[in-house]
Amino acid sequence: MEVRNRYVTLKHQLDEDQEPKESDFELKDSIISLEASTKSSSNNNNYVLVQNLYVSIDPYQINRMKKQSSSHKAINFSFALSPGQVIDAYGVGRVVASTNPGFEKDDLVAGLVGWEDYSLVQGEFMLSFLRKIDNTTELPLSHQVGILGLSGLTAYGGFYNVGRPKKGDKVFVSAASGSVGNLVGQYAKLLGCYVVGSAGTKQKVDMLKDKLGFDEAFNYKEESDLTSTLQKYFPDGIDIYFDNVGSETLEAAVSNMNMFGRVVACGVISEYTDGKKRAAPNMIDVIYKRITIQGFLTPDHMKDFAEFTTVTSDYLKHGKMHALEDISVGIESIPSAFVGIFRGKNIGKKMVQIVEN
Repeated sequence: MEVRNRYVTLKHQLDEDQEPKESDFELKDSIISLEASTKSSSNNNNYVLVQNLYVSIDPYQINRMKKQSSSHKAINFSFALSPGQVIDAYGVGRVVASTNPGFEKDDLVAGLVGWEDYSLVQGEFMLSFLRKIDNTTELPLSHQVGILGLSGLTAYGGFYNVGRPKKGDKVFVSAASGSVGNLVGQYAKLLGCYVVGSAGTKQKVDMLKDKLGFDEAFNYKEESDLTSTLQKYFPDGIDIYFDNVGSETLEAAVSNMNMFGRVVACGVISEYTDGKKRAAPNMIDVIYKRITIQGFLTPDHMKDFAEFTTVTSDYLKHGKMHALEDISVGIESIPSAFVGIFRGKNIGKKMVQIVEN
C-alpha cells in the first residue's frame, strides 16, 4: 500500500533570536510505502498509518527549529529539527491501516503525528503515545487537540500539581487568552480563586472577563509599569503566578508575590525570539518571601491524563468551561498559523484542520 503525502518542513534552521517567517517553511511531497517502511524497520510489521485530521500548532516548537538551544538535550520531545524533516506534533486522525493489535482501520486516534497529511506511527516510543478516541461523545473532535489534549493537560498539571492551589488563592495568568492560559484561569475560577489575566488586545481582555469569568484582565501593551499595574490588581499580593511569557512580566509578578508564593514556569514566549528580554527576578524577594519558581513539561503529568480528561469533559458537558479554538484549514496554512502565534493573532488553542470534512 502506498499513499501520497504532503508535509511541512523547515528550509533552514533558525538563529537563536530569530522570529519565524512563512518563508522559513516549505511544503513537500513524498510517498509513504508500507511495504518499504516495514522491510527497513527494526520494528518488524508493527505500525499504524494515520490520516491526520487536526494538528496542533505550539510555540515551543520554535526552540526545536533553532540551530542551537539548551532545550535540545533536555528531553526526547525537544530534539532539534533538521531541514527537510517532517515536523512532528500532537494531533488527531483516523487509522487507515494497522498491523498493531491495539488499533483497527477507521479508529479515531490522538497522539504524536506530524504536520502532514498522513503519519506512519512506528516504534515503541511513538506508539506509546497513540490512544483511541471515544467517537460516541458529543464533544467536537477538535477538542482532543486542545482542551482535552496536551494543552489541556499542561494547564491542568501545571496549575494543580505545580501551583498547589487552594480556594481563595490570588492567581495571575499571563498570555491568558492563549491555549494554556485561558484554561488555567478557568480551572482557578472553578476552585474559587481570585483570577487576573493579561493579554495583548482589548478584544482578548473583554473575552477573559465577559466569557471566561476572570475577575479582572488588562492589556499589558497599554501598561508602562507592570509592577504598579499588578499592585493595583493584587493589593493583597499574588499567591500563584502562571507564567507563559517570562521577561518583565515575571519580574513584576515576583515583586508582588506573597510569602511562599508559587511561580509556575510554563513558557517564555516573549524570550523565544528576543534573548534581550530574558528575565532577572529580584532574588532578594525570592529568598525572603520563600518563593518557589518551578518549571515543568507536559510529559511530567501524563499519569494524570485519565483524571484530567474525566474532570474536564464533565466541566464541558455541564457548561462550566469553555473551549477556545482558533482553527485554520488546509495543510498549506500551517506556516502562517505558526508565525501568527508569535504575533499574537490567535485566541485560544491554535490548530490546523488538515481534512476539511
